[in-house]
Amino acid sequence: MYRAAFPVAALAVASLIATGCRTPSAPAPSPEGPADAGPAGPVTFTRHVAPIVFEHCATCHRPGGSGPFTLLSYDDAARRARQIAEVTTSGFMPPWLPEPGFGEFVGERRLTDTQIATLAAWAESGAAEGNASDLPEPPAATDGWALGEPDLTVSLPAPYTLPADGPDVFRNLVMPLPVGETRWVRTVELRPGNPQFVHHAIMAVDDTTSSRRREAEETEQPAQPGFSGMEMGLAFMPDGHLMGWTPGMAPNPGIDGLAWRLDPGTDFVLQLHMLPSGRPEIIAPVAGFHFADAPPSGPPLYLIRLDADHLLDIPPGDAAFVVSDAVRLPIDVEVHAVYPHAHYLAKSMEGRATLPDGTERWLIRIDDWDFNWQDVYRVREPYVLPAGTTLSMRFSYDNSAANPRNPNDPPRRVRAGNRSSDEMAHLQLQVRPRREADLVLLRESLYRDAIRRNPANPWSYYELGNALLEQDRLDEAARQYLAGLAADPTHVPSRNSLGAVRERQGRLDEAAVEFQAGVRLDPGFADGHFNLGSVRLAQGRLEDAADHLRETLALEPAHAAAHTNLGHALRELGRLDEAVTHHREALRLRPGSAEAHNNLGSVLAVSGLLGEAIDHFQRALRIQPDHLQARRNLELAREIVAELERAGLR
Repeated sequence: MYRAAFPVAALAVASLIATGCRTPSAPAPSPEGPADAGPAGPVTFTRHVAPIVFEHCATCHRPGGSGPFTLLSYDDAARRARQIAEVTTSGFMPPWLPEPGFGEFVGERRLTDTQIATLAAWAESGAAEGNASDLPEPPAATDGWALGEPDLTVSLPAPYTLPADGPDVFRNLVMPLPVGETRWVRTVELRPGNPQFVHHAIMAVDDTTSSRRREAEETEQPAQPGFSGMEMGLAFMPDGHLMGWTPGMAPNPGIDGLAWRLDPGTDFVLQLHMLPSGRPEIIAPVAGFHFADAPPSGPPLYLIRLDADHLLDIPPGDAAFVVSDAVRLPIDVEVHAVYPHAHYLAKSMEGRATLPDGTERWLIRIDDWDFNWQDVYRVREPYVLPAGTTLSMRFSYDNSAANPRNPNDPPRRVRAGNRSSDEMAHLQLQVRPRREADLVLLRESLYRDAIRRNPANPWSYYELGNALLEQDRLDEAARQYLAGLAADPTHVPSRNSLGAVRERQGRLDEAAVEFQAGVRLDPGFADGHFNLGSVRLAQGRLEDAADHLRETLALEPAHAAAHTNLGHALRELGRLDEAVTHHREALRLRPGSAEAHNNLGSVLAVSGLLGEAIDHFQRALRIQPDHLQARRNLELAREIVAELERAGLR
């Protein structure tokens, strides 16, 4: 199957270096109440200002940080005292979009009224330094990792060189992960490499070779690592995890019991949005993986996405264009994070939960959206929304010439799309079902809603079909895949999954027709070749099966199941040495598989290598004592050995 129903939405944030023309809005009232005039008496850097700057500004404004200058010393801050007062009084700094009182989030970057007044008073009174003995300890250097030393670090073999000029750059950098066995990842911390010029980053994984192939096909000259564009292909964020980086964002420490699976052969795919600076810049990102000691326990995370993209058709001059969406929860969920997303024209965002008893709970509210300063907002304390809750979003857009963030002068019509000059209307919630069995019910409900919103989107039919297939509702699943193909006859995932349904129904000829159509449409789709080869094997068309299974392995050399099935086909064709080779490779890729040991043992026994065969049957039974086929094979192999010994042939 393909990995994602929708493109991964972009995260974005910019540094002060790119803030030239913004007209800031007034800051929201502080939770403290009305602003006061700041501290009584002389205001100094060492006693009053440094504590504020060190806590709230130094994350970005420090050597190697994403801010364009440092604020760790008196001289640095004093030179910019008036600027600091202006941007904090206006609410422009520190960057934090959610309104207070409409959701509580981890790492809120918001100054109190007293702190704002203190900074203003310091600038107005001449920016005095004060006594050195009053200076607090500066923030610790960030040479180390914020979450501690990682278990695994990965980087590019050679850095990426950001061109001096031109438009924003979206680059997908592919890094193989050197793991020899399945591991469980608690979290990933990113050092983006030259963060002043990295607008944001998205982290994903690819357990196929599709990203490597796209990198190899890249034609950019001179040659650079990675491939260009906002589309990440088959790379995906695993198990409902939101993995991104923005300037100032504290790394996510992970959640106990919710690690995600990392298998050998997986690539780390890092999409960087970068801003040319007028000179070439070297970008050398490093990712630190922190492993968990055990696999996840209980239900996994899941991303619910409210989506009004299909309503986005914003006329030029319209200063109050509004879109909305709503879905009803069929199950109880626990909310962990909120991620709203739009581009330059968005003005305000509202996310609400209306509970079954009619009471409302705010998910998030942003009155002054800024594409340059968005974030993933992790809730301070996860909370439960019961079944029957309605989730809703309402986004407004300003496509007038009066909008200082409008990238078009004069304004032009703007529709939905992946380019930053297009628009989006997404509100994602990271949730966890109360029961694992409920997740498929949630997916089914959400994709039925998606089809009602936009019946022309084949991905929604595909995902609904997958949810029904998971429940063994084969006829219903097939109807959804067919509906997706009616919307888009070239939609390979729907054709592939329809073939899988026909195969499970025993309709092998129909399954082969669908798989054949899929590989004609996408010759590089490894799983399509695998499925077609496997059906041909079941039909007894051994040479045809072997051809497609070899094609699978040419695309995905680490496809263990393709090695297994090719081994079966070659055994039936009497090419035992080749069959042994492929079964050995399948076992190397899945060393803990009882089935792989049994398969290798079987072909070794047929080849006359009974001693080694017996060893593998025994290993299969140590891994899985109730593996009946391995036990029968072991008994048969021992009987043959005994007969040969009685006959004096051993």
